Amino acid sequence: MMANKTVPMALKVSDYIAAIKDPQRREDCQQILDMMSELSGWEPKLWGNTLGSAIVGFGEYHYKYESGREGDFMRLGFANRSQNISVYIMPGYENMGDQLARLGKHKIGKSCLYIKRLSDIDVDVLKEIIRKDIEIMAERYPLS
Repeated sequence: MMANKTVPMALKVSDYIAAIKDPQRREDCQQILDMMSELSGWEPKLWGNTLGSAIVGFGEYHYKYESGREGDFMRLGFANRSQNISVYIMPGYENMGDQLARLGKHKIGKSCLYIKRLSDIDVDVLKEIIRKDIEIMAERYPLS
């Protein structure tokens, strides 16, 4: 069985944020860090892989697919990427049409919300999305 490529790393989240070159992007990521910390109550951890890609993750859950593949992953997270900030909502966005319609300028993938800057979106709606992620994940993967 293959191991997950993205795993917790022994690096400091504060160093990750401090290394963001663009001052506005750094400030936006700090605000998202503070927001996710406050809403979840979890300590952030840096998750990454051997390719150098890093994600600030919150919480953790164990999954097991019907195929037998299993592993551990974050419940919620975000990352600074070259073109945008990626917000990771693990249950995906299929049940968040109302929130997405009110969010502002964004793009989505299966579990990724892509935003250029916080000023492009309604931060209160982002908080709703984060709260909903936490609730859905607690239902699917109860905290022990």
